[in-house]
Amino acid sequence: MDEGRTFLTPHLNLSGLDAILLDKNLAKLGDSYINFLYSMALTVIHGVPNGVKVSDRVLAEAARESGVRDLLPKRTPRGRVADAMESLIVYSLIKGYMEFEEMIRILVEAEDPPYEGFARIAREILRRLDLPEKSS
Repeated sequence: MDEGRTFLTPHLNLSGLDAILLDKNLAKLGDSYINFLYSMALTVIHGVPNGVKVSDRVLAEAARESGVRDLLPKRTPRGRVADAMESLIVYSLIKGYMEFEEMIRILVEAEDPPYEGFARIAREILRRLDLPEKSS
């Protein structure tokens, strides 16, 4: 982790994976970031500027594939599952666990289906975070 990046968010001291996944403010920021991230990956893939919105369905499937879904309460609706993915991914960027360029590379390599790239990103972030898991 790049310790120099933490100066960007001295107030962002979430304790544990649970707090990260359920943080609504992170999810709001993550929504914009995920759309930008995927738009950039599509721009690289197709060679022309592209702008898209990543659906909750894609992120929920990525959460299921990566194991993030298993860290949330059983009856969590799809929209909140997508929010958890958005929170996790933007948190990792802010805190320096995974760089923008690496995320782009993963999405470009996975290309299709789109959930697979996001699942790969989430699995790698969970590995790098090394935080205590959600308490039951």
